[in-house]
Amino acid sequence: MEYKERIIQFGEGGFLRSFVDVFIHKMNEQGLYDGKAVVVQPIPKGLISVINEQQGVYHQFLRGIDNGNVVDECIEVKSISRGVDPYTDYAGYLDLAYNPDMHIIISNTTEAGIEYLGTESLNDTPPKSFPAKLTALLWERYQTGLPGFVILSCELIDNNGKELLSCVLKYAELWNLPDAFKEWIRTENHFCNTLVDRICTGYPKDDAESFTKRLGAEDKLMNTAEIFHLWVIEGHFEDIFPLQKAGINVIWTDDVKPYKKRKVRILNGGHTSMVLAARLYGLSTVKECLDDPIVSRFLKKAVFEEIIPTLGHEEEDIPFGNAVLERFANPFVKHRLLSIALNSVSKFKARVLPTILEYNEQHHELPPCLTFSLAALIAFYRTDETDDGEDIMAFMKTASVEDILAKQEYWGSDISFMTDKVKYYYDIIENKGMAAAYEEVLG
Repeated sequence: MEYKERIIQFGEGGFLRSFVDVFIHKMNEQGLYDGKAVVVQPIPKGLISVINEQQGVYHQFLRGIDNGNVVDECIEVKSISRGVDPYTDYAGYLDLAYNPDMHIIISNTTEAGIEYLGTESLNDTPPKSFPAKLTALLWERYQTGLPGFVILSCELIDNNGKELLSCVLKYAELWNLPDAFKEWIRTENHFCNTLVDRICTGYPKDDAESFTKRLGAEDKLMNTAEIFHLWVIEGHFEDIFPLQKAGINVIWTDDVKPYKKRKVRILNGGHTSMVLAARLYGLSTVKECLDDPIVSRFLKKAVFEEIIPTLGHEEEDIPFGNAVLERFANPFVKHRLLSIALNSVSKFKARVLPTILEYNEQHHELPPCLTFSLAALIAFYRTDETDDGEDIMAFMKTASVEDILAKQEYWGSDISFMTDKVKYYYDIIENKGMAAAYEEVLG
């Protein structure tokens, strides 16, 4: 069967390929949908050339324990039709707006992706930021007279869909585009807040040889993830995107906030608060962290004594926290700390800092583990293993602790009131080492 190109997907990384592209494949396989995704590379470096080389086909391994039973599933995913690199083929990118079958846009450009720079022009080929690229595409679409899109933003920030809409409207204003276009953006497109949940461990670098033998062929895009998945979407579009009918764990809802807050604070906040200190301690994967008595104790203390108490729903949140630790300990999952460490400044702002501020407000003191994790972040950014924006890495490498905490554009506010406590832990890390620092925070 020939499938139509119906979805524009911003982001070609491991997460979307382990998540939505698998879901599209399953809907197609069951005859519930007849669509494929065109994948757009949102930044200059990416995998589009490899995707096109493999004609969009790759293997997804889903592994874990389900009700006591070992699951080790491999799916040959065929839901990507092709990739487009707007940095080398901007005209081809804008051409996507002219396809009347396109009706959904999906994005995951990391927490740092939804940003308004205010320095770009509609004539840029392409504009730098993801929201600016999207605005240019929507402007092209508007001029065709075709309908708008359902836009599913999967970035892990609060109100991701609404934040993306806000940025798009700012670009429409900056570029002096007509009021009728701005109205079309608001009324003919649906910017949905969403929550995504699946631990994706990406390309199995350490086990590539054994996976290749298992497949009997090379696959540069083979991808690994846990079995568990959840997608909570603010809106009701099952009629055009029948995920539930395909057996996907999707919740269509009027309010994604309670689902998102719990997941981002506990699962993502647990990851982000743990990984940088653990990496400085010499560990490489999440499983190693769970197997290490010191790091495991730190994680449990952070989750159950600092994160969960601030949420205020312990009856629901404690079982969720226990389930998260089980998922982290999945024997099949080799989740590399350095892949979680990507863009850690924006991740810390979204995932951990809100808990620190709420804990401080409730208890009139800073939470030790999470404050320590901020000190570890600063120490980690002094190393050569960081992967973030060039300006952020340059600043974080040399600035004082106080100047880093005062950087409002990083944290959303001046948090230099934390300087004494953060610097206390930072000095122990730098002068005595991470083992001594763990001993201090754990008591």
